[in-house]
Amino acid sequence: MSLKELSAYETPSIAELEDFLLADRHPTGHVNQVWPSVYIGNEVAARDKSLLHSMGITHIVNAASSPPHVNTGPRFYRDMAINYYGVEADDSSDFIISVFFYPTARFIHAALSSKGRVFVHCLMGVSRSATLVLAFLMICEELTLLEAVRVVRQHRDICPNPGFINQLRHLDMRLVRERKRKLEA
Repeated sequence: MSLKELSAYETPSIAELEDFLLADRHPTGHVNQVWPSVYIGNEVAARDKSLLHSMGITHIVNAASSPPHVNTGPRFYRDMAINYYGVEADDSSDFIISVFFYPTARFIHAALSSKGRVFVHCLMGVSRSATLVLAFLMICEELTLLEAVRVVRQHRDICPNPGFINQLRHLDMRLVRERKRKLEA
């Protein structure tokens, strides 16, 4: 994004993002590729080892490793060559998920850098997992929040809760400010 485009960009409001997320919805399967070698899915896909194996998944981010949780973990996948990362996130609007943005983005980025394939999931694959993938796209791929939402929505119906959307908005505003400063320098 050029300095001119970045200067014109404004982080959308929570209401604007919710309207965009709720418009033109379509059924989503158990798992969808939303970015090259990055997949978002639900508990059904997380427990289907043969599916994960056939997809060539090498890394898993469980964004629901605390109640209401998906009870998988390194032991569940011990018979597979899987690098596992658990995030104890609660899908509630007052949960602070932003503390996991950078560590999860680093895990996904490292997986992709080593030619891995990453499956990010939570219970339903629409809020916690989607939020962490959006943050990764913003932090590592330098997309704005709106660009990240558009990219993911092309492949999967997602709907982060309002608290998560607000935390993504704050991340977006900070990253856009930093990018503007870099381009101006």
